[in-house]
Amino acid sequence: QVQLVESGGGLVQAGGSLRLSCAASESIFNFNYMGWYRQAPGERFLVARISVDGSTVLSDRANGRFIISRDNGLNTVTLEMNDLQPEDTAVYFCNANGPSRDYWGQGTQVTVSS
Repeated sequence: QVQLVESGGGLVQAGGSLRLSCAASESIFNFNYMGWYRQAPGERFLVARISVDGSTVLSDRANGRFIISRDNGLNTVTLEMNDLQPEDTAVYFCNANGPSRDYWGQGTQVTVSS
């Protein structure tokens, strides 16, 4: 069973930065891509994802402020979030897209105060 362990959430003032990290229990080469989603009532929205070849997709909200990267040696994916705003407040989930199913972390809370 794949495990994804997230870390790095917390409370920050508007304009500040946070770095979220997701550690996988197996090689991240096993996944088509890995990404970060934010939880809204009843739905999760893509924030950013990164493929095996290193190509990235960022949401309009994240583009220009967030950077997603991967460390294949450590099996980790990192989301660097800059210029955070109160509307970025959410629970953020790490995702790994496997050959037959998706895997999810437990979520980490990000709170941005105005």
